[in-house]
Amino acid sequence: MAAVSRRTVLAALAAAGAVGALPGCAAPFAQTRLRLATGSARGVYYRLGSALARSWRAELGLVRTPVVLTTAGSLENVALLADGAAEVVFSQVDAAAERLVGIAADDPAAPRALARIYDDVLHVVVPADSPITTVSGLRGARVSVGAADSGVSVVARRLLDAAGLGASDVQGVQLGLDDSVDAMAEGSVDAFFWSGGLPTPAVEQLAAVVPIRLLDLTEDGVLDAVRRRFPVYAPGTVPARGYPGITTPVTTMLVRNLLLVAAAMPDDLARSLVEVLFAEQEQLAQAGPAALTIDPRAAIGTEPVLLHPGAEQFYRSERG
Repeated sequence: MAAVSRRTVLAALAAAGAVGALPGCAAPFAQTRLRLATGSARGVYYRLGSALARSWRAELGLVRTPVVLTTAGSLENVALLADGAAEVVFSQVDAAAERLVGIAADDPAAPRALARIYDDVLHVVVPADSPITTVSGLRGARVSVGAADSGVSVVARRLLDAAGLGASDVQGVQLGLDDSVDAMAEGSVDAFFWSGGLPTPAVEQLAAVVPIRLLDLTEDGVLDAVRRRFPVYAPGTVPARGYPGITTPVTTMLVRNLLLVAAAMPDDLARSLVEVLFAEQEQLAQAGPAALTIDPRAAIGTEPVLLHPGAEQFYRSERG
């Protein structure tokens, strides 16, 4: 998908008097310190976040490159945002929605979205020669359900529940992506859940060593069951050859990813962060092809999380 042209973006910002945020001008954000919470060092969040941090420093004239934090994932990230321990975070929409429960609309620490960035693809990974073919078939199996405080743990819990499996029905272990991959390579887990961009580098590396399959979520009706209860999820497909050894398309589930800040972030800073996200899209795609799917028309689809007012200003300017 084509990136928004830099000329278009800068023209819009110039009309709004915001070009001073860019290099060669006064760089009003030079002393701004940003911490960006991502995820596993072998995941798409981290790769994209690292590239985004470099772009923000270059384009906003920051004295310091934003600190890129490795974390367990979405639940930890939204907690870091709420505690003021990170200024920008990646989060799956389901984890962000859980954070909204019980938070007043005017709470300055409430999460606000800069953009919907790309969609995560749910992976339920098993060895290629495993007898397990459905989520309900995980009964009694050794299953990594994601790290504690990760977005993966949220969707794994919901999917297992939709398949009629409670916590005692599987031998669940809480492992992050890296440990899940290592555990499958060692044969110490029978399956693991992961939600990430396509392709996820760590899963690619595993598939090159250990033949794998991905469970098709239509096989036992679990996809429809979970979507009836949680309409934030959408059906999606891992294409044939999406990973080594995957020879036919696999139907799975998509989870929207959001870039979040606190409601208290100044509007001009929030707007400038979004401007760089789109202006540097092709550069970001070198770190992760998922960046190519970021589109200003889809980026406003952050519900139930509200857009930050600064982000709204950017999208209004794009609509003309």
